[in-house]
Amino acid sequence: MTAPKRTEYIVSWLLLPAVMAPASALALGIRIPDQDPAATARGNAFTATADDPAAIYYNPAGITQLSGSQVQVGTYAVWLDSRYTAGGAAFDTTDRIQAVPQIYYTYSPPSIPLSFGLGFYSPYGLSLQWPDNTPFRTVGTQGELTYLTLNPVVAWRVNSQLSIAAGPTLNYSEADLRKGLFLPGDQFRFKGDDTAAGYNVGLRWQPLAQWAFGATYRSETTLDYRGTSQAIPYAPPGNASARFAFPQDVTVGLSFRPTPNWNLEFDVDWTDWSRLQTVTINQAVPAAIPFNWRSSFMYEWGVTRSFANGYSLSAGYMFSQNSVPAQDFTPLVPDSDRHIFSAGIGRKYRHLGWEAAYQFAYGPPRTVVSPGNPAANGTYRFLSHALTVSLGYSF
Repeated sequence: MTAPKRTEYIVSWLLLPAVMAPASALALGIRIPDQDPAATARGNAFTATADDPAAIYYNPAGITQLSGSQVQVGTYAVWLDSRYTAGGAAFDTTDRIQAVPQIYYTYSPPSIPLSFGLGFYSPYGLSLQWPDNTPFRTVGTQGELTYLTLNPVVAWRVNSQLSIAAGPTLNYSEADLRKGLFLPGDQFRFKGDDTAAGYNVGLRWQPLAQWAFGATYRSETTLDYRGTSQAIPYAPPGNASARFAFPQDVTVGLSFRPTPNWNLEFDVDWTDWSRLQTVTINQAVPAAIPFNWRSSFMYEWGVTRSFANGYSLSAGYMFSQNSVPAQDFTPLVPDSDRHIFSAGIGRKYRHLGWEAAYQFAYGPPRTVVSPGNPAANGTYRFLSHALTVSLGYSF
């Protein structure tokens, strides 16, 4: 064994207790359900409505409602703030505005009962960074995830009431994860990337003009992040990898239009986070990391009022269940039950349209006593503000 390799191996053994902390592979479990301002304004209760190009994400069967060619470009920008308190001390995550893209294109030929779509969006991601002087710096200080999806779909209008759709998802992801080791300023860092394929399917059934039912399924994906890990400044970087299981999810929704100008919808969204049990970082000394997450539900309510001049107003509420148990809690994913409120406005012209929505999320204080991660014990509170906008054109 060469001297550099021997040094790397010895240092890896010395750092094994720190690497074993669950935060080494976190900030990957952050799902972004907000992929369209019109849907976000309605609390993401959009699966049964699905009447703009973002239906590619929410329910691809809905694109059969769209005529000709339609393109929509937008972004979801969010400011996240988590606060930790324990023993009279308080720490906040670093202030940062983060944004993800939303691009959709649909085409419905006039002569056949098929519609085609292509979406580009980010269903997971964002980042969280704590100060380096927290009591839990050896559990986690920073996690950043990029997850981009290219999603072509084909939808078939079976008859005037029923449409079905399916398409592959082509996914690229990059993870950058950091935690403290022994002294202020040092850190363990893992960085890697990978690609994976999955698929989504959808169904939309409208037996009556006033009622519509929608259902959509997004498959699980598994990412083998390959890159490097390093104990800075104690050792040079070495090859490392980690396999992470992203969840499957199912959403069903019911839309009711008491009049043509009103649309009310309720959706139930189930995310199978129970796939995420143990992640192994494969490096000089492999480390098994327990997550033991649990599946969770989001309950989504929304209403839209349309006006004769092309304007529309929407409001919504979403309740998101906690997915992270206290047993293996990490401050890099300080999950909790969350209440999410939203409102938005839009206007459609002959060929042009725009939408804008504001969203506020609140996570009540959660006191954590973690047998698996005692350094993370304390009370956590979550707030976020988001603004999302889009511009659409039909031709």
